[in-house]
Amino acid sequence: MRFSLNGRVQFTIAAALCVTLPCAALAGQDDIVVKIGHAAPLTGGSAHLGKDDENGARLAIEEINAAGLTVGGKRVTLQLVSEDDAGDPRQATQVAQKLVDDKVVAVIGHLNSGNSIPASRIYNDANIVEISPSATNPIYTQQGFKTTYRLVATDAQQGPALADYASKVLKAKAVAIIDDSTAYGQGLANEFEKRAKAVGISVVSHDAATDKSIDFRGILTKIKGQRQDVIMYGGMDATGGPLAKQAAQLAIPAKVLAGDGVCTPKVAGLAGSASKNIICSIAGLPLEKMERGKDFEKRYVARFNQRIEVYAPFTYDAVYIIADAMKRSGSVQSKDILRAMPSTSYTGIIGTTQFDAHGDLKQSAISLYEYVDGKQSLLDV
Repeated sequence: MRFSLNGRVQFTIAAALCVTLPCAALAGQDDIVVKIGHAAPLTGGSAHLGKDDENGARLAIEEINAAGLTVGGKRVTLQLVSEDDAGDPRQATQVAQKLVDDKVVAVIGHLNSGNSIPASRIYNDANIVEISPSATNPIYTQQGFKTTYRLVATDAQQGPALADYASKVLKAKAVAIIDDSTAYGQGLANEFEKRAKAVGISVVSHDAATDKSIDFRGILTKIKGQRQDVIMYGGMDATGGPLAKQAAQLAIPAKVLAGDGVCTPKVAGLAGSASKNIICSIAGLPLEKMERGKDFEKRYVARFNQRIEVYAPFTYDAVYIIADAMKRSGSVQSKDILRAMPSTSYTGIIGTTQFDAHGDLKQSAISLYEYVDGKQSLLDV
C-alpha cells in the first residue's frame, strides 16, 4: 500500500491510538486499523504447528493490506495480534481474555480442541467470531454458541475414517487404543473406538497417557501380548513419534493409526525408521489436492523460508473469510462481522467454505497418509 508522508504519519497515529481505543472506532483518519487475533501454541511441543498457523494468517494479512481493503467506503489496514496459549487450556482462557481486552474483531484459533473449547465461552460472551483452523472435537461447535466456526472436519468423521481403513484395508481384527487425555486426543480415540466396535474390530485395551508423555514402554510392554493388529493413538506428533519408535523397538509389528495431530512432516524425524508404520489422517484436503495449493505453497515458502506443516492454508483462508464478512456487512465492528458469518460462501485455497447452523463446514474431507522413506505420501481422500 502506498502512502504520502502525511498518510504515513496518520497511519502511525492510528496505530498508536489502537492501544487505548477500539481500532474500528477511529474517525478522521485515512486508514482504520482493525485488529485480528490469533491464538496457538508458540512455545512447547506443538510450537511448530502454532507458528505454521500464525504464518498463514500473517501472509493473508500482508497480502490484503498490500492490495488495499475498503469496507463501507473507508480504507482499512489489518493488524495481526498473535498470542501464545502454549497448548494449555488455562493459558488459553487468559489469552482469550487478553485478545478481547485488546479489542480484536475476530480470532483465528485456537489450534487445539482442548484450548478452543474453554476459550470459546469468552469469545462468545464478547460477541467475537472464533474460527479454528484445526479444532476437531465435535463439542467445540455443539455448545450453543453463535461465535464458533471451524474450517476442518470433526473427529466424528476423522475417527471413523481411520477405523474404516483399519477394517477394510488393513483387515484388522483387534486394536489397542492409547490417547493423551486431552480433549483432542481422547475425543478422537473415542470416536475411533465407537466406529471400530461397529465394524467388528475388537478393542483389546484403551490406555491413557498425557500430552507430555514421551516414554510409552510401560503401556506398550503391557499391550504387546494382546495380539492387536493395529495401535490407535490420539495425540500430537511430539508424543506420537516416540510411541511409534518405541513400538518398533519392542518388536510390535502393528501399524500405528493416528489423527492430524500426528500427521506432520516432523513426526518422521521423531519416529525414525518406524515412521513407515504410521498411517494418519488430516481433517481436510491435502495441499496437493487444493486447486490453488501449489501457488500458495510457493508464496508461503518465499515469505517464511520454511515448509508448510499442516494448517497454514486454513488460517490463511480464515483471515480472508473475516475480511469477506467485513465487506459484506459494510462494517469492521465485531457484532456486524458475526452477523455476516452464517451466510459465508468464500472460495479460497482450501476450496469453497460454507457453514451449517453450528459453524461446521457443509462439505469436508478426510485425507489419509503413510510415510515412505521418511516422507508423507497420500493414500486416499
